[in-house]
This record gives sequence, structure tokens and C-alpha cells, in this order.
Amino acid sequence: MTQEERQLPVPPGRGPGDAVRRLRREAAEIRAAVRAAPRRTVVAESLVCALAAAFGLIPLLLIPPDRPVLAVLEALWAVLLVAARRGRPVAAVLGAFPLLMGANVWVLAVVPLIVLSATRRIAPPRRAWRIVGVACAALGGLTVAAGLFRWETLPMKLAENAVSAVLLLLLPTLAGTMLGRRRPLVDLLRERNAYLEQTRVLTAAAARLEERTRIAREMHDLLGHRLSLISVHAGALELAAARQAPPLAGQVELLRTTAGTAMEELREILGVLRHADLSDETGGDRGTYDDITALVTQSRQTGGGSVELVWSVPDTVEVGARVRQAIHRVVREGLTNVLKHASGAPVLVEVKGTDAGIEVYVTNGVPRVPGDSQGGTSSGLAGLEERISLLGGTFGAGALPDGGFRVTAWLPSHPFHTTNGPAPAPSPSEADAAPFSHAPRPPSGDGDTWRPGSNPPLSAQTLTWPRVLGAGCTAVLVVLPTAGFLIVLLVMAALG
Repeated sequence: MTQEERQLPVPPGRGPGDAVRRLRREAAEIRAAVRAAPRRTVVAESLVCALAAAFGLIPLLLIPPDRPVLAVLEALWAVLLVAARRGRPVAAVLGAFPLLMGANVWVLAVVPLIVLSATRRIAPPRRAWRIVGVACAALGGLTVAAGLFRWETLPMKLAENAVSAVLLLLLPTLAGTMLGRRRPLVDLLRERNAYLEQTRVLTAAAARLEERTRIAREMHDLLGHRLSLISVHAGALELAAARQAPPLAGQVELLRTTAGTAMEELREILGVLRHADLSDETGGDRGTYDDITALVTQSRQTGGGSVELVWSVPDTVEVGARVRQAIHRVVREGLTNVLKHASGAPVLVEVKGTDAGIEVYVTNGVPRVPGDSQGGTSSGLAGLEERISLLGGTFGAGALPDGGFRVTAWLPSHPFHTTNGPAPAPSPSEADAAPFSHAPRPPSGDGDTWRPGSNPPLSAQTLTWPRVLGAGCTAVLVVLPTAGFLIVLLVMAALG
């Protein structure tokens, strides 16, 4: 060999150093896969490998084979194939066929499980059949090579290994490919169900938004017009009363300011109906001490009776905006009911702050004139109860033994949605951006080659539960001859 030939570089992948690097890289990938896998998967795989080792080694202590070293090596090789069937399914199938000719008959029980689990993870199915065909051809070639010096036993060996290949390789491959088709069908069916559920939620949300927009439009056209007329006439009446009836000027001014407040509240409600849920209202300028005092003063001027306020909410207590607005609504509804049903009766408004939340009481005594009630439908109290329940509080209203009436409410300082409340619907933009965001996904790192959405959508006839379940039942039936063959084979080995 010349000096130039000795200096030629070794082709990549052919030197011993490259082989060592490949082995190290493979070991590093295996360690990374084990660390990335869920703990539950690692424990389950370790248990399966331990059971395979026990099934291949323990019988050797009871029934010593003719070649014990080879039998032990076959058992250890079967354990390695069990561990490799998830990450390296092709290598697991190709490495399983030598076990059919080995000296350890007990490892034959592990071969169908290796082939079934590995072929289930090979896609497409025709690739799995090609690999199994290569394994069967290699098994036939190995059988012929082993029987070159024993021609008289070669036909019997070929027949035995052919039966073993059919029952331990081909039938498990058939079952594995069936299960491999079944799993993506199940995942795609779940994904489509999640998409349909998301579509249903969006359709219901769109219908609610359309209905609320219609209600807001009707309220704006009807109530807005009427309140505007009331405000205009009240302003004109205030000017006339200032000249002709000064004692009534205060009442007329209250009428005008009340109409203006009603217009502002109507605009807020219209905005809520068009853009957000009722539970998401803002209103940080309500529910304060000054706001409740103004309500009490206005009720005292309108009804003519005594209305007292007891405010005992410490300044250190932090109250959310929605809770403050709920306090405002409870007090306002209670005072309105007093004006409607017990005009002139003494009223006591109590707002107490505790560590657990806020307590609100609106209590009125016996009406000044018995039976002087304008009637009502109690819809305001029902609305208050629903509003407070959405905030996680409690509400109550009822008559007192002395003939009075009390409205009570307890509210947490910071509201939360209870399980009985409606769940917020996703916005159309979020749902359109990720229609499959809630669809179940198979766990990562399981070695499967299929992923949801990687294949084109199948027909609706294929995605039916009878067909999906039928694939699993057929796969179980296919394995039954393999199980019977293994039982007979192991019983004969134990008796022999």
C-alpha cells in the first residue's frame, strides 16, 4: 500500500469511531426519551420488562434446557425487544424472528406481544406488512441454513417454523394493524366531536348576542324616547314651578334629576346588552358611602318618611366593583319597594363589613296607611337574587312578625362565579383561531407515527363507534389462535 493510499480518509459511517459515536448518540436519545416520558409510562414499561424477564428466566430454573447460556441470552434479548417496541418498532419486529428458532421456548409467549405492539405503531400498514414479510423470509433462510447438514429434518423444521411464523408473526401483525387503524379513528372522532361541541357553543353565543342586540335596540327606541320626553318636560316644569309654585321646585328638580339618572343607567344597560354579560358590568363609582347616602336622601325626599342609614364598612376592607354595584342595587330595590308598598313607613338601611364579606339590610316598619300598596310582580327581587348568586352571595326577602318587611343580602368582598352560574362563552375570534384547542390529543412521546390532523379527513361512515369498536373486537379474535397455540406449546414444554 502506497503512502497516498494510507492517507486516504475513511468514509463517514464506516470507521470504529463513527460506530461508537452512533451508539453514544442512540444512548443519549434513549435517555432523553425516558426523561421526557410521563412517570406513569416509565413505571408501566419497567413492569412489563420485568414480567418478560421473569417469564423467560424463572422456568429455566425448574426445567433446565439443553443450552442454558443460549436460553438466558434469548430471554434477555426478548426483554430488550420489549423495551424497544415503542421507540423502535421496526427494529423490534426484525429482531423478534430469531426467537422462533431459539432454545428457550418460554420466550415465544413474548414474541406475539412484541409484534402486535410494534406493528400498531408502524404507519402506513403496508409498511408493517413489508417488514413482517422480510422477517418471515429471514426466518425461512435461517431455517434452511441451519438444516444444511440435516436434510432429513429440514422439511419438518420448515413446516414447524412456517406454522410458528403464521401464528406468532402474521396473526399478531394483522391484529396490530387493525388496532393501528382504530386508534387514529378514535382520536379523529373525538377531535370532530370537540369541534362540533365548540361550534354548538359558538352558535348559542351568537344567538344570545343577536337576541340581546334586538332587546337593546327595542329598549333604546321605546324607553329612551319616553325618558327623553320626561326629562324635557321635567325641565320645563322646573322653570314654571320656580316662578309660580316655589314650594314644589324641590320635587320637580328631583323629578328632572331622576329622569337624567334613568337615562344614564339605560345607556349602561344597553352597552352591557350589546357587549358583555350582566355579571361583567363595571360601575366603580357606585356602592360607595356617598352613593348610598344619596339614595337614602333621595328616598327621604320622595317618600316623606324617615330613612336612616347605618354604614359600618371599615376603610381597610377592599370591595370589588361588582360587589359595590350589587350593594347599590340591593339598597335601591329595597327603597323602591318601600315607596311602592309601604309609603311613609320608617326605613333602616344597614351596610356592615365583616372579614367574610358585606352584609346589607333594608328594613321597613308598618306602612303609614294599611293596604296602601301599588302592587308588583316581585321581578326586581328575583333579579337581585340571580345577580347575587352569580357573585357567590346569598339573598333573602320576607315579612317580619310586626308587619314590616326586610331585604337581606350577603356578598363576598371579591366575587367569584359559582358552579350554578353560566359558564362564559368563548369569543368567536378565539374559537375561529383555534377550533381544536379543546380536542383531546394523544400523549407525547408514545412512539406513535400518527398525529391528529396528519391524515386527510375520513368519511362520516367510517367514523362511527360500531366500526371503531368492531376493529378492536376483530383484533382480539385474531389473537385467539395465537393464544391457543402458545398454551399448547408451553404445556408440552412443561410436560416434556
